Amino acid sequence: MIRILVDSASDCAPGAYDYFMPISVSLDGNDYKDGVTLTADKFYEILTSTEDFPRTAQPSPQEFLDLFEEVKQNGDELIYFALSSSLSGTYQGANMAAAMTEYDGIYIIDTRTATHMIGVLAEYAKRRVDEGAKATDIVAECEELKSKVKVLAGLDTLEYLRRGGRLGNASAVIGSLAKIKPIITVTEEGKVEAIGKGLGVGRAMQMIMEKLSECEIDDRFPIYALYTYGTENVEELKERLSAAGYNVSDTRQVGSTIGAHIGPGVYAVMFVIK
Repeated sequence: MIRILVDSASDCAPGAYDYFMPISVSLDGNDYKDGVTLTADKFYEILTSTEDFPRTAQPSPQEFLDLFEEVKQNGDELIYFALSSSLSGTYQGANMAAAMTEYDGIYIIDTRTATHMIGVLAEYAKRRVDEGAKATDIVAECEELKSKVKVLAGLDTLEYLRRGGRLGNASAVIGSLAKIKPIITVTEEGKVEAIGKGLGVGRAMQMIMEKLSECEIDDRFPIYALYTYGTENVEELKERLSAAGYNVSDTRQVGSTIGAHIGPGVYAVMFVIK
């Protein structure tokens, strides 16, 4: 059988696919297994009540090796949708374990993305498995699809970029005073990148809608609204999307892997282009 593995950076529920690999999170003096002993809401509650910045630890090659050996012993094939190699060493660790397993039935995809964008790829793969497709064909299709999964996100605060060392203190203070709201995306190289900014949430949302209108959306795939913590902003974005004729299939929460850097109040739209 063809099995699917995701890690917790995908923000998929632990039981959504055949295998789930949690990433370790250390925050405010405690250690957690993301998605297992740490829910997204609990993570943000701690994050917003402490000055401590979370530290994450990727699964060890041994953890992957144990899982891959189980797949080998069962005679199954496995497709693993790994967090972007530009954001974590998880992909490299999984490849190391696969080499040690010496089994041709392990396929590891560097998704070049994160959070629910990984979920879109896994959802597609699961559907193709149910249709009886071969593992090699599914992998090839997902390698092509991954560059077409897009996200446009608005940040409500610059504080967590500052805490994570991705923005200087002076820039964060000036940005907060000026009510600057950055717009970010995940590039085809798998990096988080700012692509614009608006003065206030309303202007930032307007810019997201303008950028979205420039995209040719593939309606075979769902459109998701994403948020981190607090739904006020994402509900407003959904109203704008609906008014513009976009059908939002679901609203999904972004967890700790990306949420640590972007903080609460984030609003985003995720879609697939043709």
